[in-house]
Amino acid sequence: MGQFMSKRNELAPGVFPHVHFSTNGEGPPIGVSECRGSRMELRRPSFYSTIDLVPQLEHYVSTLPRQQARSRPSLEALRRAFEEVEAGVDSTNPTSDSGVSNSENEESPDPPGKGPVRFGWVTGVMVRCMLNIWGVILFLRLSWITSQAGILLTWVIILMSVTVTSVTALSVSAIATNGRVISGGAYFMISRSLGPEIGGPIGVVFSFANALACALNTVGFAEVVRDLLQEFGVIMVDSINDVRIVGVITWESKTQILFFIVIIVSFSNYLVGTFLPPTPEKKAQGIFGYREIFLANLKPDWRGAESNFFQMFAIFFPSAIGILSGANISGDLKDPASAIPKGTLTAIFCTAVSYLVISATVASCVVRDASGNISDVLTGNSTDGCVGLACNLGWNFTECIQSQSCGYGLANNLKVLGQVSGFYYLITAGVFAASLSSALGFLVSAPKVFQCLCRDKIYPYIGFFAKGYGKNDEPLRAYLLCYIIAVAFILIAELNTIAALISNFFLCSYSLINFSCFHASITNSPGWRPSFHYYSKWTALFGAVISVVLMFLFTWWAALTTFCIIFFLFGYVNYNKPKVNWGSSVQAGTYNMALSYSVSLSGVEDHVKNFRQVPQYLITLLKKVRSFYTPFTADSLRVGARNLLQASGLGKLKPNTLVLGFKANWKESSPESTEDYINTIYDTFDSNYCLCILRMMDGLDISDQFDFEVNQGFEPDEPVENGSQQSPERESADGVSDKGDNDQINTVFQNDQGKKTIDVYWIADDGGLTLLVPYLLTRRKRWHSCKVRVFIVGDEQNMEEGRDEMMALLKRFRLDFNDVIVMTDSEKRPQAKNLSRFVDSVAPFRLYDEQQEGVSVQGVRQSAPWKISDKEFEAFKLKSERKVRLNEIIRRNSQHTALVLVSLPVPHSDCPSALYMAWLDALTCGLHCPAVLIRGNQQNVLTFYCQ
Repeated sequence: MGQFMSKRNELAPGVFPHVHFSTNGEGPPIGVSECRGSRMELRRPSFYSTIDLVPQLEHYVSTLPRQQARSRPSLEALRRAFEEVEAGVDSTNPTSDSGVSNSENEESPDPPGKGPVRFGWVTGVMVRCMLNIWGVILFLRLSWITSQAGILLTWVIILMSVTVTSVTALSVSAIATNGRVISGGAYFMISRSLGPEIGGPIGVVFSFANALACALNTVGFAEVVRDLLQEFGVIMVDSINDVRIVGVITWESKTQILFFIVIIVSFSNYLVGTFLPPTPEKKAQGIFGYREIFLANLKPDWRGAESNFFQMFAIFFPSAIGILSGANISGDLKDPASAIPKGTLTAIFCTAVSYLVISATVASCVVRDASGNISDVLTGNSTDGCVGLACNLGWNFTECIQSQSCGYGLANNLKVLGQVSGFYYLITAGVFAASLSSALGFLVSAPKVFQCLCRDKIYPYIGFFAKGYGKNDEPLRAYLLCYIIAVAFILIAELNTIAALISNFFLCSYSLINFSCFHASITNSPGWRPSFHYYSKWTALFGAVISVVLMFLFTWWAALTTFCIIFFLFGYVNYNKPKVNWGSSVQAGTYNMALSYSVSLSGVEDHVKNFRQVPQYLITLLKKVRSFYTPFTADSLRVGARNLLQASGLGKLKPNTLVLGFKANWKESSPESTEDYINTIYDTFDSNYCLCILRMMDGLDISDQFDFEVNQGFEPDEPVENGSQQSPERESADGVSDKGDNDQINTVFQNDQGKKTIDVYWIADDGGLTLLVPYLLTRRKRWHSCKVRVFIVGDEQNMEEGRDEMMALLKRFRLDFNDVIVMTDSEKRPQAKNLSRFVDSVAPFRLYDEQQEGVSVQGVRQSAPWKISDKEFEAFKLKSERKVRLNEIIRRNSQHTALVLVSLPVPHSDCPSALYMAWLDALTCGLHCPAVLIRGNQQNVLTFYCQ
């Protein structure tokens, strides 16, 4: 077949064969081919031009704002005279025409052995999240919460918490996979999604919340140390100040895996202990094993004036807040787009199961109240006057129950898990591991988030904390600040109080994360292309709303305080308007609103009271086919198009792409008309506009829909084959109305395309417009089922490598395109009959030098610039043959697809207009489907990054 086909699902997720990536710590990843040693091979030109390069991964690694694409020639360079390009290509690096210095923009890989440490999804995300979720609440409060709320309501609390965190994790996964997250975790994702106005306040709140979480786990650790000291009769000051002293001096170790192993061992120790026969000492403490205790502990037993469902919920919720631990160190992950969804969701599932199991088993083995006195065993079978469930188990705890002085049982003893377990001190080791790992995890997260906030320079006087140290760019100054904040809250020394505050701040963060995902989805921005598809904008909205509701149900005064702080910080940023441009969904929403309002105004009749001195503008809307228009009169097509290129649009509502119909009658038209058409194309490129030329076999004449006359230079194309038959697409389009827009003009593009294909022949790298247009089409309802096939130029020797590199590029663009086809026979000589047809088409425009006796060739060229001299015909002969050959490939593969898009060749400034018109005709002739010749302006419209 002369081509190589591959489906994307043959590659494992996150694997880029034959493509390596390196980073410089904070900067973007660099795509490096295995054949990097050969720069000429790496900078392979397309067969359109020696300097017009084929699509390459490294052209897009510098798509951050204010950075020029790497080594892609500009339109100005492509438009240079053919002789000038050919003369310079052998002696000059083919990338020099781009005007970009390789030494200035090309980032070299990190030297071996000196690169920063990168983590995979297991150690970097899953283990880290699980360690931060398994905090002090699990060991020190879960049994107490179960005694208060009962098994059923405790499970409701756990499942509601998991629901909030799972929905948030889905939103985080969508945002994290919508481009590369460099650093800053949740703050980076929110700010780049919603803009600095929302991102700035949430960055401050989220950093503060992580510092509080560090304090929470440190206080929990200190409580256990205090209890151990009291067991051995050692007291430093008193019970409260002991917590403060131990908490302030506890900061060491980053042995995450060791902590993880210790916690797993402590869980196993606990589960084994539930099956061991209880000793009399354990029975005196209310531990009886799996008996009828389970049913008695199903229902709640609220104790205390402030004990209620939402109070227990507020205390438990911090045990689920570690889900962002992986996202917070996104800059240290090998592949954040893959690691964050897999690691976070796996961690939520595993920890949720552990919470459910532990709450159910501990409530099945332990009664709520026990005295701990071994002499309280019942003698005989009489239970008269005995109060409590233990009476049926042979124990009488009536005295302590009535006097409310019981020191043991679920409701009174926070160390129940250790007493139930097989070996008490293994549970103590688990508490140490859980509290220290969580504290250290939040201690690492908070400074990194705050460092990113400081570097964005949104708020004054915090730039001091932006500095990083070492190969991992560690924010040591921010570490110190986080330590001071944590110490301040450690001095509160009340775990329940700190837990309620933390719940408030994290719920606020989760609300903003979910709203970011919802807003980005609802605005339908072209830049919102997350590779993680298992989310919904409505679940994200639900997560945002329920988080706010829970904030006020938990601690209303803290919720009001948090929102006041956020509104103040929002007002500051909104007033100062920092000079940052991250392409946020807020910007996309503003643009969509402007377009919608502009369209709605077109249906409003003028009234004398609403007179405004506003000029009329012609604005073509790309999002909807329906638009408003203004007839434009000019002496020629070129003059009118040039005026539109310069004057159309209003402010930022300015078109960037010119769409032309194909001049199907160019052979019969006057040479001046063809020259005018081609010069319009030249002017478009010279104005740095993108260009699309649409060709349909039956034309696209819509002049009868308007009360003015359309330029007669655009006439229906004559069918190449089966002239008596109408194309299937046209037949199915006739009479079909768009249900959503009854006033739309009916064309083939409003017809349901079913499961056809859209074929993209990406011959030359134009910045990505050739890929973006079919992607936008597939977002429309009638084109949604179409799959996109991408055809690229390649050779037999490097066929698989070229395919793999294109697969890596499509994956990084988050474009869900299915097939990549390498055309390995594109440089073969075309068939003689097709080449002869092309020669015959340009014959009337040839300027045969041997026939110009007594007439200056130069003089004829000046009077007829569209003519093709023998020298020009021979100079462009190879280019002409390649256009004919490409058309043969297109007709072989894409005869009856829904749409064909082909990279439009950029003409040299000395290319005769008739020859260029013949090229366009040769590329698209013989097709029964619409064909679009498309070319971007060499500026990136696709990016790897979140900003």
